[in-house]
Amino acid sequence: MGAMPAEKLQIGKDEILQGKKEQLQREIQKMRDGITRTKRFRTIVKIFAKHGLLHLFDREKLRLFQKNRDKAEEERLRKIGRRLRLAFEELGPTFIKLGQVLVTRQELLPDPVTAELADLLDEVPPQPFSHMAVVLDEELPDGLHTFEWIDPTPIGSASLAQVYHGKLKDGRECAVKVVRPTVDKRFKTDISVIRTLAKRLQKRLPPPTAVAIDLPGLIEDYYSSSVNELDMRIEARNIKEHGRIGEEFETIGVPEVYMVSHRVLVMEFIDGWNLKEFPVDFFTFEERFMRMVDLAHYYVKTFSEGFYHADPHGSNLMVDRRTKKIIGIDWGMVGRMDSLHTEAIFRSLLHIRLNQAEDAAEAALDLMQPTSYTDPARLKDELRSMCIHYVNSEQGSRYNWGSLLIQLITIGMRNHCRIPNGLALWSKGFSAAEGSARWLCPEISYHTVVESADVQILRRWLSRRFNFRANASFITETGKLIGTLPRRVNKILEKLAWNDLKLLVEHRVPDRFNQFANRSINRLILGILASGLFIGSSLLLSFAAEAMKTMPSIRWLGEGLLWGSAALSVYVVWRVIRSRRA
Repeated sequence: MGAMPAEKLQIGKDEILQGKKEQLQREIQKMRDGITRTKRFRTIVKIFAKHGLLHLFDREKLRLFQKNRDKAEEERLRKIGRRLRLAFEELGPTFIKLGQVLVTRQELLPDPVTAELADLLDEVPPQPFSHMAVVLDEELPDGLHTFEWIDPTPIGSASLAQVYHGKLKDGRECAVKVVRPTVDKRFKTDISVIRTLAKRLQKRLPPPTAVAIDLPGLIEDYYSSSVNELDMRIEARNIKEHGRIGEEFETIGVPEVYMVSHRVLVMEFIDGWNLKEFPVDFFTFEERFMRMVDLAHYYVKTFSEGFYHADPHGSNLMVDRRTKKIIGIDWGMVGRMDSLHTEAIFRSLLHIRLNQAEDAAEAALDLMQPTSYTDPARLKDELRSMCIHYVNSEQGSRYNWGSLLIQLITIGMRNHCRIPNGLALWSKGFSAAEGSARWLCPEISYHTVVESADVQILRRWLSRRFNFRANASFITETGKLIGTLPRRVNKILEKLAWNDLKLLVEHRVPDRFNQFANRSINRLILGILASGLFIGSSLLLSFAAEAMKTMPSIRWLGEGLLWGSAALSVYVVWRVIRSRRA
């Protein structure tokens, strides 16, 4: 790429260096001060009302979690999904990211809703370069003088950050990722409102659904992962970590990080195409096949070590024109999951390919936690039946492994099981990795390529199970058991000798039954009270007729008691009818 025209270099610097910095800082501070919880809450409610979404918080109209839906209901849900998408796009970065997370929870929301949310646009109108230049001047030691030139027109404008093309003083071209100056304040403010809305919505879920779904917990996970995306130092650390993981693969890589601060990341500029746009004749078949194998094995390695990249789609993978390597350029949505869960996933996949559906179902059960509403026999039968469909799945089939993980989570939710929050993002990453590999070399089955990594998977399992720390932990626990066993056995024998052995059995009544019992008792008491008032007032009016002629207050007392008992009776009947409708 040639040098930028001089006028493009001068645009950003003049706005900072000719006395406008303080004015721009005041503008940004004014924008930040205008973001308050009260204002955002009103804005959110107003936009939800504008798009007809407030009914989602009404218990009687909340039908997002129905299992059996006809075509009319499917169309209604599709309209809700469209309205949610438009509302999220209008509300800005926090809700756009929330929508993208909800897309990964296909077991949580119906397909018509997630299909609409999948069209959420993360490309948003850019903020003026003058505002971003203030951030650059504050974050970098030399400010804009760090660059020989920088193009003020962004090459990417997402909800949280904007990316610019520039050139450092030492001659290296770079990509400059800058966090929007007000996004952190808006994000924290919006999250406080979303927490409140999530708690209200959680209380309105049907009891079996509420047991399996923890909406406040989902929001907390979303908050922590999104906060990481606002810190460029964490993204730089992710780039270096995954660069280390991928060192053994010759055809893939990560961009070099030149400098980083809290809100600015300056890294190597990759000149090329994203994975879905490179010229057909740029690679030979052998080169495409080699890159597909390396990409698949790299993903297997990261997944087996408990990492996940929740967004490894083709737009985040670049084909370097110079080195022909596949370069990952966006490392914001990166996280970890329990290695025991990843082992269970791969064990299930390996059993499926051998038509061992029973063993595959047993491995899948390690991923979910049954609740009091779960029927274990039905759950296992559904998992076994699902696994059989994927035994001979081929390239291009709808029974691909990305779909398998989503189906596994959906079955768990349908049977009221608790699902680890990180599992959905892991599944999204695995599915996107499969799609990217198929796009690169559609002639070869992704399943076959992953199977070729069986030895790699097994080696990592064994190294994790049989290393010094694992052995030390095992020996410590065994030593504790052996050392304390005589004392524990002696205590049991002493209790038996004194006939003092007790077993405490605690029976937990379901919350739903407790609520029903409390409501019934309250209504019974109100009914008895209303009956007593009615009978007492009637007797008073019947037997105190003579006294009423001389003391009218007694008549007023009797009539007041009578009307009060009637009002109580109407209230009890209304509560019973309302509870049956709900």
